[in-house]
Amino acid sequence: MEWTSCLKKSIEYAENHLLEDIHAEEVAKAVHISPFYFQKGFKVLTGITITEYIRNRRLYLAALELLSGEKRIIDLSYKYGYDTPESFSKAFSRFHGVSPAQIKGDVSKIKLYLPLKISISILGGNTMDCVIEKRKSFQVIGFSRHFEFDSAYENIPKFWDEFLENCKKNQYGEILQSVIEQSKIGEYGISINTQTDESGFRYMIAGMNEVKDIPTEMEAYEIPEMEWAIFRCVGPLPGALQTVNTEIYKEWLPGNNNYEIACGINIEWYSLGDCSSQNYKSEIWIPVKRK
Repeated sequence: MEWTSCLKKSIEYAENHLLEDIHAEEVAKAVHISPFYFQKGFKVLTGITITEYIRNRRLYLAALELLSGEKRIIDLSYKYGYDTPESFSKAFSRFHGVSPAQIKGDVSKIKLYLPLKISISILGGNTMDCVIEKRKSFQVIGFSRHFEFDSAYENIPKFWDEFLENCKKNQYGEILQSVIEQSKIGEYGISINTQTDESGFRYMIAGMNEVKDIPTEMEAYEIPEMEWAIFRCVGPLPGALQTVNTEIYKEWLPGNNNYEIACGINIEWYSLGDCSSQNYKSEIWIPVKRK
């Protein structure tokens, strides 16, 4: 399915199933795209996750029902997917700024949250620095953690901060530090999503494997041979990567008639040097296949 249509249909699906127990993975399956890339693209383009969108829409509709005064808070709690009136009231207050009991027919107290309209300008990616390259398989090693889709944007930077701080203070020990330097751990940031992992994905702070004996604190992963769309970025991090990432989902994917995403792997490559420099070089790799 074409990327723009995929996002529009995901909104339609969510709107038609707001009162059901749906999750991001179900929405992704309904529009025939991997949960990993669907949620990544949705977040990039809208600024929120699909889970946040569904929750906000439910809380808006619940507020509208409260205006009539005909529904009890406890009934609305269960109707809109909350286990208890207390959890509903807490979420309602956080979103609207007032408790359910404070609405009292006053529409001005309700935070407006209408269905999203996906409008993407399709330019075909002509101005982006992108090359399609077929690369042989290679093995990376590094530190790996599992992240949930909804919290990954907040928690992955913390993972990097922890890694960099440990390297700076030499917390890993002599042997591990030697492997980090030899394999250039930190050269790659790799997101790996499999069909069996619907709740999240594995993220690796990695480097090319240059050792025979892999430390128990690390793990290895074989990147298969495939074609990659490689987007080159120049500028300080994280802004340069974030800007190019947004353009990929807003322009390159919607306007590309030749390629589509092949599998749930996403690679970011980082060069050596000062990542705050205006000339810092980095890359985003997306696995692709011909349509």
